[in-house]
Amino acid sequence: MFAVHLVLSFFSKLQEDPTKKVDRFMYAMHLHDDQLSDISTRFQAEMKKGLSAESNAAAAVKMLPTHVHSTPDGSEKGHFLVLDLGGSKFKVLQVKVREGTGVRRGGVEMEEKTYPIPEELLTGSGKELFDHVSESLKDFLHEKKISVEKKHPLALTFSFPCEQSALNQGLLLNWSKNFRARGVQGKDVVQALRGAVNRTGGMDVEVLAMVNDTVATMMTCGFDDRYCEVGLIVGSGTNACYMEELHHIDLVEGDEGRMCVNTEWGAFGDDGALNDYITEFDREVDAASNNPGKQILEKMVSGMYLGELVRLVVLKMAKLGLLFEGQVSDALRTKGKITTAHVAAMEEYKHGLRNTRNILVDLDLSSTPDDCIAVQRVSTIVSFRSSNLVAAGLAAILTQIRQNRHLRTLRITVGVDGTVYKTHPRYANRLHKVVQRLIPECHVRFVLSDGGSSKGAALVTAVAQRLASQRRQVDETLSPLRLSGEQLLLVKKRMRGALEAGLKSKGPSAVKMLPSYVYQTPDGTEHGKYLALGLGGTNFRALLVDLKKGLLQNSRLNHKIYPTPVEIMQGSGEELFDHIAQCVGDFLDYMGMKSARLPAGFTFSFPCEQAGIDTGTLVSWTKRFKATDCEGHDVVGMLREAIKRRNEFDLDIVSVVNDTVGTMMSCACEDPQCEIGLIAGTGTNVCYMEELKNIEKIEQEKGQMEREGEEKQDDGAEREKKEEHAGIPKMCINTEWGGLGDDGSLDDIITHYDSEVDQNSLNPRKQRFEKLISGMYLGEVVRQVLLNLTRGGLLFRGQVTEALKTPGIFHTKYLSQIESDRLALLQVRSVLQQLGLDSTCDDSIIVKEVCGAVSHRAAQLCGAGLAAVVDKIKENRGLDHLDITVGVDGSLYKLHPHFSGVLQQTVKMLAPQCTVSFLPSEGGSGTGAALTAAVARKKLEK
Repeated sequence: MFAVHLVLSFFSKLQEDPTKKVDRFMYAMHLHDDQLSDISTRFQAEMKKGLSAESNAAAAVKMLPTHVHSTPDGSEKGHFLVLDLGGSKFKVLQVKVREGTGVRRGGVEMEEKTYPIPEELLTGSGKELFDHVSESLKDFLHEKKISVEKKHPLALTFSFPCEQSALNQGLLLNWSKNFRARGVQGKDVVQALRGAVNRTGGMDVEVLAMVNDTVATMMTCGFDDRYCEVGLIVGSGTNACYMEELHHIDLVEGDEGRMCVNTEWGAFGDDGALNDYITEFDREVDAASNNPGKQILEKMVSGMYLGELVRLVVLKMAKLGLLFEGQVSDALRTKGKITTAHVAAMEEYKHGLRNTRNILVDLDLSSTPDDCIAVQRVSTIVSFRSSNLVAAGLAAILTQIRQNRHLRTLRITVGVDGTVYKTHPRYANRLHKVVQRLIPECHVRFVLSDGGSSKGAALVTAVAQRLASQRRQVDETLSPLRLSGEQLLLVKKRMRGALEAGLKSKGPSAVKMLPSYVYQTPDGTEHGKYLALGLGGTNFRALLVDLKKGLLQNSRLNHKIYPTPVEIMQGSGEELFDHIAQCVGDFLDYMGMKSARLPAGFTFSFPCEQAGIDTGTLVSWTKRFKATDCEGHDVVGMLREAIKRRNEFDLDIVSVVNDTVGTMMSCACEDPQCEIGLIAGTGTNVCYMEELKNIEKIEQEKGQMEREGEEKQDDGAEREKKEEHAGIPKMCINTEWGGLGDDGSLDDIITHYDSEVDQNSLNPRKQRFEKLISGMYLGEVVRQVLLNLTRGGLLFRGQVTEALKTPGIFHTKYLSQIESDRLALLQVRSVLQQLGLDSTCDDSIIVKEVCGAVSHRAAQLCGAGLAAVVDKIKENRGLDHLDITVGVDGSLYKLHPHFSGVLQQTVKMLAPQCTVSFLPSEGGSGTGAALTAAVARKKLEK
């Protein structure tokens, strides 16, 4: 009693200011910004806990995946039936999205009918409840004269917590809002509805989607605002949903794209996370509820409880003599006598005090003007705390989205529904201001839901239909790029045939099979200093290689790279080789070796006919080179002439090799089993050690080499086949396999995208295999596919930009970036924005899929060709099983995240009797050229 007396004495001094009296009494409900930021941080931690598979079971905030992957893009259309079940009444609707005439703004028309749910069904059996819903649906179809013969897509708005394993599946976790129907909890709600529809009979409906009212609100607002990625309900209950990055949601498979997560944030605090913010009045409301200890945040925020919180505060103050001169009426003691509608009325701008007085009269309370002001202030504090708590939760969600996307600022729209937000005169404004204060880095627009959750459910279904249709069309578009095992076997067979044909002395062959006059790989005895020169792309490279016992010493330190300007690449041959000679002179000057006559190996990465190791007649330019007066000429001779014209230094050019041969030689220095070289970069090619007897093109050399390679018998003892093979004369063949298909042999797998790329290239109808594989062309193939998809309205909202129409804009390096497993879709969008392509999340997923299809096919084709080569070597040697190493170079193989893996899998599948190891070249074809020169010089010395 003494404590009560002190309280009364204290507040009697404040009689002249009723608002201060209430503020002191309700100080615990006043939340300043630091406290709200703390609550927001706690809620974000709870979100992450709910998203994690490890901690979800213990999380209060369940973060339920909805399997809604996309918000509307404005192209949705169709007729849909909707069942909206979430309260004591439910609605049946027909929703027409962008259909018919007279459609109002937003492109959606709705017809609806509300059906009551008898009290006994709320607590009866689930079967009876869903039978009632189904019978009402049938009644609606008859009343609206909607055909029962036609199949109708149906969406279900189900405003209770469900765990969804698919868009059209959901297990009820628990009932709320006075629903207690038996036999439904833990069961699939959609299946229960389907069963009821079957029992009712006489209609054909397909339940395509089940959504929460919060998700439906987001979708409704997203139809007119593409920035809407958050849904918020503040009504009888409260909840929020948002679009989360899929790779953060452990409870579902996949990591591409986004999915809407239903937070079920009303349960925030059920684990005690809000205990230091809960007042005695909150505890009293909770204790008297149907679910004590559950939905703590909801009981502090939502319309079902705000009026009761006000009543309890006013009752306590009256009992303490702080209101109504200590008088308490029976009505004030009665639960539910003050409603949220009363709270809204008391806070009206003009008539709030008058409304307050009328409400108090209805409660049989005699009030003074100060009492009315005080009670109005109680109402304000309770509702203000509610909007503050909602703002803190929203701040956490928006911070999560901003951090997910690595943005400094975020532009986003929140779709909102609910009676508290819509009818309370001050609630929305307060909420908006607090959100802006808590997260100034987010530019947030709030949009009120027009049409409610029913429209949103229809839009979820419309989006699902759009995505399904889009999926079919994208699959059809990419289908020609997806090769079957049978097709790959055919490519292998055709490559094998082309290899055999190219080895013959007569008859045409698209695969040239050029002899390199390299008769052996390094054996480890090579030594000395060699100059390695390399021309194969946009750069010329000079390298000094010091060999000691076959090992490369300091080769990486002693090299320089010189760019080759386009005007040189496409000028005269004399200008090109003068440029090379100038670069060599500069490098020798740099190394201080201009006076030494060094032996040199020249890597020349273009098709050449060779009559010896140190001569090479250019067959044709590739890779955008067009220098005149070179084709049909000996490139070694042209380089020697350029060096003479310069008259500054002299070189002993011992060998000229293709970059593929150089790669094989470089890797063979490390692995003696390396007898194949592969380039998968800007261009593509393969070389391998072929038995000299099979090369009909070089009859003269064959006889000499075969005599030199006659086997010595070892006392008649039988050797292993592998040992027998060691003495058989061989020569490295530069296949120039990029020409496979120039004779039409690949026409059945060449798509119209490939044909477009070929026709726009510098060498139409040439190098067809290379144009399916190499880095110079893959980006352009991707651009052609993207152009086709965009023209079909499946990408970039159907807008064909100038950037997308620009040949060559989509460099192959972008494929590697976009397909990286570490690259989030937001970063994919960033890459596309660099190209002037404004993409959505869905666009980014499709672009990544297109890149994957093109690069996967390239790796498979490369693998099919290589399988033909290793099989030929195995059969040459009469082996049941072949162990061999492939030396590899090229940016596509080394830098693309998946190319090497797909290539290796394809070889394993198509050549199962061969164990093929892959050794990436460290020194590249430049060191290989030096090793080739060393091997050739050693042979001459013998």
